[in-house]
Amino acid sequence: MENNHSTVVVFPDGAVAEIEKKIIEAFEVFDQGGDKTVSIRDIGSIVRSLGCFPTEAELHELLANIEKEEPTGYIHLEKFLPVMTKVLLDRSYRPIPEDVLLHAFEALDENKCGYITKEELVKYMTGEGEPFTEEEMEDMLSTALDPETNTLHYRDYILKLIVE
Repeated sequence: MENNHSTVVVFPDGAVAEIEKKIIEAFEVFDQGGDKTVSIRDIGSIVRSLGCFPTEAELHELLANIEKEEPTGYIHLEKFLPVMTKVLLDRSYRPIPEDVLLHAFEALDENKCGYITKEELVKYMTGEGEPFTEEEMEDMLSTALDPETNTLHYRDYILKLIVE
């Protein structure tokens, strides 16, 4: 007789409730009207604030899972919560490891000086791979650049990313 065991992950009591609470809190930051809906444009920021870093394609797939009906431009908490809870429980869209980030920045730092200028950063982030939107670029520049030198000291920036 064959035994087909399926693996069931058991979470400690309250773990799912704790995850749901975090999701609701993150969602509420963007819920301007207090009506349990947010603009579809805010979903990426909410997902990233929860420690998940999907690619644009993965984000579109996530939105497709949330928005089964006709897209309205808004996402309701009751549709977002179960999908995002599963993402967090499955540990999907984890951040890139620190050493990989460092190697990527070092590859961009042609002069090996430990920083990248604002101009270089904008060029790389808007012209290669999955380009940043203007809003994403402004967010990154406001947190990443040293205001005095207008450069990104990437070792410091990586530390900031992994601590948050």
